[in-house]
Amino acid sequence: MSSTRLRVSALLLGAAVTVSLATACGADDDGKTVTVNIGYQSKTINTVTAGTLLRDRGTFEAELAELSKTTGVTYRVEWKDFAAGPPLTAQMLAGQVDIGSMGDAPILVNGSKTREHADVRSELIAVTGYNLRGSLNQIVVPLDSPAATLADLRGQVVSTSVGSAAHGMLATGLSAAGMTLDDVQVLGQDPAVGASALNGDQVAALAQFVPWPQKLVFDGTARLLHDGGAAGIATFHAVVANERFGVEHPEVVTAFLTAQRKTTDYLNQHPLAAAEQVAAATGLPVEVVYLYNGPNGLVHFDPTIKPQLVTALGELLPFLQSLGALSDLDLGEFVDDRYLRTVYGDEYEAAAASVDSPAPLTGTDEACGGAVDGVVTASEVWFTDSETTAVAKTPTCLLRRIGASAASVRAAYVPDHATGIRLFAESATWVTDPAAGPEDRLLPFAIRADAENYAAARPGTAVIDYQAALQAR
Repeated sequence: MSSTRLRVSALLLGAAVTVSLATACGADDDGKTVTVNIGYQSKTINTVTAGTLLRDRGTFEAELAELSKTTGVTYRVEWKDFAAGPPLTAQMLAGQVDIGSMGDAPILVNGSKTREHADVRSELIAVTGYNLRGSLNQIVVPLDSPAATLADLRGQVVSTSVGSAAHGMLATGLSAAGMTLDDVQVLGQDPAVGASALNGDQVAALAQFVPWPQKLVFDGTARLLHDGGAAGIATFHAVVANERFGVEHPEVVTAFLTAQRKTTDYLNQHPLAAAEQVAAATGLPVEVVYLYNGPNGLVHFDPTIKPQLVTALGELLPFLQSLGALSDLDLGEFVDDRYLRTVYGDEYEAAAASVDSPAPLTGTDEACGGAVDGVVTASEVWFTDSETTAVAKTPTCLLRRIGASAASVRAAYVPDHATGIRLFAESATWVTDPAAGPEDRLLPFAIRADAENYAAARPGTAVIDYQAALQAR
């Protein structure tokens, strides 16, 4: 086995190795009390509907209180916070977590490793949030970094959470650039530690999952170098549960997913309020949370298990196997939507088949006029003196709206011209195109190199910064 394969195997497994198995902890405490241990990642905002927001709203406890009236059993919930998926898997292997949520690469490792022990065998029972393009994992570099592409990181130190979906994205991105993990120096760090390392010039780049890359972008200390969506493979986070716990307490698992669905509906119907609640609970900037969780956000929150996501797991599985990260895993056996079918009833098939945005951006454009509903170029601004946001049909119209207001901007969101991914208008690299229509002359790009390539291929266009774009509106 090559040194690359050995190192990647160890990194992908992370903490999910060599643990002492214990009795599954969902067992009755005294015959009349059932303790449910929930593993979650508080600051991974793609999992908030099965973690932070769910916990903060008390929806699961409320479902269990109603269930208790029927069963006569008292249910006690223990919430256990993790920085990433691998340590959560380690605790599932040790029988200390009954239900947990994590990203796609750790999920596959979880399913593979727990299958070796019947008492802690897990199954994928629901999704939290997804991005079909794969834009939930990104690589950022300091603002003054000379790097323009991943190839410029050769020989440099890159921080990532070992065994996370972001680490898998780094390996995939390097492979597409004709490189391997041996061409960079991978430094395993928790997201917050890696962010500090990037700000302290201790690493050349940070490869992370939501929301860390865009938090650094919002803070004004980093810029986007690589978007995980370049691979074109869907990425998502999901819920796994101890299979034996589900057999012994199916009503508890159903109650959890019922609570998750209610939390998802709340987030999609009240995105700004939900973002404020998550921000208050985590300490993350609400503007960053809203980038991901708001209308047209990077995350589609939907518990149903969609065929495209299972296909994405199937595409990721042989890659992880080639690195020695896991043994074979039968996805048909591992993925189980029976609890969701109980929760959704006859609505499940249609819900699982739909990939429409559950929270589209709608409203009226006050700058250019007309409805925003269903427009792919829809943009949004949050002024500091307003409790709501304003919308625009295009990024150009949004800049007009900002320019016409005396209020300062809390955050403005626009879609990347090349990919449609949501980004902060102020951090975008803009291209002015005089030949375009009056409402489409200013085009935002998430990655500087993309803007430069676009402009180089179109005479008359020019690359400008945000302030220049505001003046050119």
